[in-house]
Amino acid sequence: MKKAIIVGSGPAGISAALYLQRSGKAEVIIITTGIGALEKAEKIENYYGFDQPISGKELYERGVEGARRLGVQFIEEEVVSLSYNADMKPVVVTDKHEYTADAVLLATGASRKTVPIPGLQEHEGKGVSYCAVCDAFFFRNKPVCVIGSGEYAVHEAQVLANTSQSVTILTNGSLMTASMPENIHVIEKKIAAVTGGTVVEAVRFEDGEELPVKGIFIALGVAGSSDLARKVGAETENNRIKVNEKMQTSLPGLYAAGDCIGGMLQVYKAVSDGAAAGLSMLNYLKS
Repeated sequence: MKKAIIVGSGPAGISAALYLQRSGKAEVIIITTGIGALEKAEKIENYYGFDQPISGKELYERGVEGARRLGVQFIEEEVVSLSYNADMKPVVVTDKHEYTADAVLLATGASRKTVPIPGLQEHEGKGVSYCAVCDAFFFRNKPVCVIGSGEYAVHEAQVLANTSQSVTILTNGSLMTASMPENIHVIEKKIAAVTGGTVVEAVRFEDGEELPVKGIFIALGVAGSSDLARKVGAETENNRIKVNEKMQTSLPGLYAAGDCIGGMLQVYKAVSDGAAAGLSMLNYLKS
């Protein structure tokens, strides 16, 4: 039986999973770190079928339980990267394992996590990057840093360690929540600014000290759908994943749905996107 992996357990991911699972033609796996943006919705009053307001948390829990009842498998791990194997099948890389699938749906919502550090935004594309796999080549044999404190940051640092002169993780005052490889240094001081002229030259800390770097990679929190799409070379635009009417990306077997493809950031749209993606993935798997 063909395998479909869905990254994200929000409305888009669950909707796609329901269509795929009910077909009986695919093994359906959802990889998730939890509720996501719905947790912030205290009351939802504009969604069909509820005569009283419902919280985002309750709506999420009902969706997950409905998928579990049908037999959808859930894996609670953090996805840190995406690639293709020699057979051109997508491979989902988590903080613990690698999973090969016949089709993958990215549905983790829309977020490009950054931090309000003076000089950071001004140097985007001039030494500041959001994708180690994409841009490590440009920083060969140069000192770089990664801003973040979790598994995602560690993964990006490990990618950069293969080609860069040195790699330092900057937690910006937070504590590391992931175990550190021996070859990567960590600085937990608060960052005051990114300095440089036409390109990045250094990171200055609040105590006045500076770390000379040529590249700064942002890896805050958990990798979002657009982050994963960029790593594997799928077409993106303005931090959204470009898809066609069938929710297909520019790469074979890779789909995206929900907030990560843009448009109205509403539950009903995410559900609709997920349904379209699920049916499209089903046709792809059959062929």
